[in-house]
Amino acid sequence: MSVRKFHRSFPQYQPTPLVQLTNLARSMRVSGVYVKDESQRFGLKAFKVLGATYAVAHVIAERTGMHEDSITFGLFESGSIRHELSRITLVTATDGNHGRAVAWAAQIVGCRAVVYMPRGSALSRIEAIRERGAAVHVLDGNYDDAVHLAAERAREHNWILVQDTAWEGYEDIPKRIIQGYLTIMDEALEQLDQEAPSHVFVQCGVGSLAAAMQAYLVELFGVNRPKFIVVEPLSAACFYESVAANDGQPHKVSGDLSTIMAGLACGEPNIMAWRILHTYADGFIACDDSVTLSGMRILGNPLPGDELIVSGESGAVTAGLLAEILGNSTYSDIKDSLELNRASRVLLISTEGDTDPDMYTRVISKNT
Repeated sequence: MSVRKFHRSFPQYQPTPLVQLTNLARSMRVSGVYVKDESQRFGLKAFKVLGATYAVAHVIAERTGMHEDSITFGLFESGSIRHELSRITLVTATDGNHGRAVAWAAQIVGCRAVVYMPRGSALSRIEAIRERGAAVHVLDGNYDDAVHLAAERAREHNWILVQDTAWEGYEDIPKRIIQGYLTIMDEALEQLDQEAPSHVFVQCGVGSLAAAMQAYLVELFGVNRPKFIVVEPLSAACFYESVAANDGQPHKVSGDLSTIMAGLACGEPNIMAWRILHTYADGFIACDDSVTLSGMRILGNPLPGDELIVSGESGAVTAGLLAEILGNSTYSDIKDSLELNRASRVLLISTEGDTDPDMYTRVISKNT
């Protein structure tokens, strides 16, 4: 796969662990629970760098006339290209992880980065981006407001917008970001010896990650693909609400999008992700914040014999949801409709580690 070939060219590249939680699966009465731990991706504690680097590399290739098949990490080290890139500014909006990834990519290639963040962004996430040399501006607005401002500034200053969501007229870079995420599922299936899980639960903000995972599985397995469940915060469930509207169109969720799951606090679906998920996903579930808090504690305080996984607020919601569905008789209808049973082998993706260390410590110690 050309995407993974690109990521393999990075000196820092290693597949992130796929952790089998044998005793958790036994307690849940399923055959297997597997967690792809993205907290160890390139030392940045989150998966976002896969999409940001792939998109930035394609921007560089387009500007320098290179064929996309020849794109490797070495492209970033070329003296003539770095001189050209020193005059370029990348701009994006983020709750933290994507902005850190774009800043990291900009630092590597030698260009400037400007990052806009919504109010309430954790100081640790702001500082992590600034440590990579980016200029950070925190708005008195939500994530969607930050996206709109980043797009506006890109038009005004001729900056390159590297955003992980798409809208009419802005699809090429978001498409590359989605493609960059394919490395995750490619690694996971290799680690599973190409034996598909029965179920895949993936969290969803604007939908880019979920769309990438779903597209990979559809392409590889067709009608025999795993059941795919999209998981969102209750206060920012733009895909859930769009499906509920039952008119085939994506819909915006308004308001302050307040949730502890900062990386999923998005009110407008990525239109490319919507086309994929609306067509192929098997379920859409919106969760209260208590579900992800439970997931963080489950992964951070494992059963004896299981491996500890450091999973942040946006990373652990699928683990919390799986535990809720399988452990609470109130949700037996959901369990039955998804055909979760003793033969089920469930894949979860922990998308981030402790990107807000103070919050993580409070949650794991049950002080929040």
